[in-house]
Amino acid sequence: MKSLFKVTLLATSMAFATGAMADDAASKTAAPAAATPATAPASAVKFDSEDQKAAYALGASLGGYMNNSLKDQDKLGVVLDRTQIQAGFKDAFESQSKLSDAEIEQTLQTFENRVKEKAQAKMMEEAKVNEAKGAEYRAKFAKEAGVKKTESGLLYKVETAGTGAAPKDSDSVVVNYKGTLIDGTEFDNSYKRNQPATFRLDSVIPGWTEGLKNLKKGGKMTLVIPPALAYGDNVIPGIPVNSTLVFQVELLDIKAEAAEPKKK
Repeated sequence: MKSLFKVTLLATSMAFATGAMADDAASKTAAPAAATPATAPASAVKFDSEDQKAAYALGASLGGYMNNSLKDQDKLGVVLDRTQIQAGFKDAFESQSKLSDAEIEQTLQTFENRVKEKAQAKMMEEAKVNEAKGAEYRAKFAKEAGVKKTESGLLYKVETAGTGAAPKDSDSVVVNYKGTLIDGTEFDNSYKRNQPATFRLDSVIPGWTEGLKNLKKGGKMTLVIPPALAYGDNVIPGIPVNSTLVFQVELLDIKAEAAEPKKK
């Protein structure tokens, strides 16, 4: 039998898919933290035993998680009656459920499908809006002095050219960068981590791979990357679907791929 907790997990993941929940772009979707109960300070709370405290903590964790998940479902337009959730939990806990296992299974399957449909519809609508806003932003940026546009649709502006050779696909680059959405919302920043990023140039999104080959060591540039050269309609925490991305990039170093030893 499917549990409501499992379906709530699904609903939360679907809320992520619509961009309702934001997280850092570099990581996978993280489970929402349990809400802290609005009770007295910890120093004033007394329990008779560690087992009693653990039992309360378990209940608070489940309740907090479910509360967060239900709020995400609300954003999809799927609003469940909290009193019925509490009643169902209590009845099942006391082995007095008003629904059979088969009825629960069927009801939750229907609910699951409805959440999926709502999430998919919302994601598609957001994708259209984001693409339109991104296109408008790119058109405006393209008119700025010094901006170049490639056949793929990538826009870039070299602020500082740098010196030496530009990196190749097989090279690894060492960069500092800041990534934002077109409204200025920051989703990644290596400067704040005080740690430049190092990666092989052909292992990142196409907009980066293409763009950095127009920069030399010590150079700085602005990249404006359309969705097709970024994450498109993929679900990335912190980056809404079909987003145009803006990066400020500083190329600190280029590390050429080591040549294979000659065969004797």
